[in-house]
Amino acid sequence: MLQSSLASEVINGNIQNLGLIRVVDYTLNDIPNKNEKYLIVTKCEAVSPPLEAEVKVEVKTESAGVLLKPKQEVVTKSAAQIIHEQNGNMAPSARMSMTRRVHPLASLNPYQGNWTIKVRLTSKGNMRHYKNARGEGCVFNVELTDEDGTQIQATMFNEAAKKFFDVFEMGKVYYISKGTLKVANKQFKTVQNDYEMTLNEYSQVEEAVNEAAFIPETKFNFVPIDQLGPYVNQKELIDVIGVVQSVSPTMSIRRKIDNESIPKRDITIADDTKKTVVISLWNTLATDLGQKLLDMAGESPVVAIKSLRVSDFQGVSLSTVNKSIIEINPNSPDSEKLKSWFQTEGKETNMESIGSNLSPSMKNGGRSMYTDRVTLDQITSNPSLGEEKPVWYSVRACMSMIRSDQAMYYQACKTCLKKVTEDMGSGYWCQACQKNESDCSLRYILSAKFTDTSSGAWFSVFSDEAEKLIGCSASELHDLKSQDDSNDFQTQLKKATWVPYCFRVMVAQKEYNNEKRQRITVKSIAPVDFAAESKMLLEELSSMKV
Repeated sequence: MLQSSLASEVINGNIQNLGLIRVVDYTLNDIPNKNEKYLIVTKCEAVSPPLEAEVKVEVKTESAGVLLKPKQEVVTKSAAQIIHEQNGNMAPSARMSMTRRVHPLASLNPYQGNWTIKVRLTSKGNMRHYKNARGEGCVFNVELTDEDGTQIQATMFNEAAKKFFDVFEMGKVYYISKGTLKVANKQFKTVQNDYEMTLNEYSQVEEAVNEAAFIPETKFNFVPIDQLGPYVNQKELIDVIGVVQSVSPTMSIRRKIDNESIPKRDITIADDTKKTVVISLWNTLATDLGQKLLDMAGESPVVAIKSLRVSDFQGVSLSTVNKSIIEINPNSPDSEKLKSWFQTEGKETNMESIGSNLSPSMKNGGRSMYTDRVTLDQITSNPSLGEEKPVWYSVRACMSMIRSDQAMYYQACKTCLKKVTEDMGSGYWCQACQKNESDCSLRYILSAKFTDTSSGAWFSVFSDEAEKLIGCSASELHDLKSQDDSNDFQTQLKKATWVPYCFRVMVAQKEYNNEKRQRITVKSIAPVDFAAESKMLLEELSSMKV
């Protein structure tokens, strides 16, 4: 019995009557009230065109199970002989593909021993060189996709990186085995997978040659437009689907890093949350698909876009990256549902931009300080907050205590703002930029206790947000601390306490000494807008129906 998902293989003729298939995965179930079993094929591959004669079998039930025995007088050649004759001249790798069992990426986990996957290389990073206390090394990443559309990121270091960098070529299909898996770091992952793969110098990577190529199905994990807030300025890429509201002409943007002009086009989409968002298309997506969308703008097409970066430009906006994929009017239930909503309701609905909720003081982006408002007790009383992924809230609080003996700032590269180390000779070495600079800047990285009417909690505060909070730059604070009389330093810190602010914070789980702890990080800060606070309180009172 074939699973319903294989119906398309029958319809397109890949699986035919009297054809031979290789069963890759299956389920064996009992037939109720009968001493019989049935086998459901969940995954298979066609390996031969239809045979000239049917294989007749007789079924004998024995204690050892079910035996299938062909009637020799009907078939002159066995299936194995036919396959051997057809594939005898195949290359070794092609013959191996007929016998090895391939695991789908979705089935892999860190506790499996031997596995082999068949994947297409869909993204390849550059070779990066690093230098740290343990020495120098190199690393590069690839993104792999199997025929089900499941993706995983694989990383190779040092010898493995040198061994496989030239082996991996974009678009080619490979058999990979003898790798290891671990739980993906959600802060840095770029694909939708709970695990990430590491290949070492003993891993096996073999190109699948003389085989029918497969085109991976594009899998989407759509995020509704009104739920984009937690992804702002995060490394994780997201997928969206929406109805095109407007398409801008192509414009040319000059890139600062190399002064090169690149094409850009903005489109605005809406979904059934009645919110809109602007998406910036870059390079060929702007000139090719962007032009197609401009020509179709009057028809309000539906677009599904995979791998978008979320930024705080204009509040919340989206931008394509090199591996972004755009599908126009995709044939999917999500697309049909959105079309139906737009035709019956959305066309006449007044849409609101996801970034329009910003308070006047939040000109530099971020969500409104008056949405998702909670107390500190609501955060600290729930230790599991941020376990699955970071969550964002707004709070109103005062800094009640800051330890003056902590390291409040770090030495940073003036170019990339990453941490630098003092060179043995002179100057400062930046690992990220791989260069030595004669000077560096100081940037805040401090921890302080904040208090509201319900409770207190420790926040991590960085760079610009800390500068607003302390009231001076990290360099200026360092100068005050370096004076013989530290009264001015202590006075500056004291002035910053018990001043009310509105904060946009991110709550996440961080592992420390094999123990997960809740970490609250300030992402934006604004003075209290008392008019907006009063309006929010009045709305809360109205909702109580007192």
